[in-house]
Amino acid sequence: MVCVDFYILPGMPGAREEISVTAASARGIARLVADAAHGSEVVVTRHGRAVAAVVGIEQLDGLERLRDDLRDLALVIGRTAADDGRRTGLDDVNDAFNRRRR
Repeated sequence: MVCVDFYILPGMPGAREEISVTAASARGIARLVADAAHGSEVVVTRHGRAVAAVVGIEQLDGLERLRDDLRDLALVIGRTAADDGRRTGLDDVNDAFNRRRR
């Protein structure tokens, strides 16, 4: 196994920068968007607390895919943990709800 330490400097693709709402406003939306499109992550803070992030669309797409994968995984884990091996047929469910199969 090889371990490599590396550093991302501000302004480099993949860099995360924190700026205040005031500084973000002064920088302008066009520059914030351009930075994000080139791989920078800008976290906007208000009173020292992170309140928003500006990221590129590829990063957002990746985060959304990861969220969906984690939701699916949680569902599988939950169903596996709750599975007692019993199965209920559709006819039994219909009978329980006084429904007829069409």
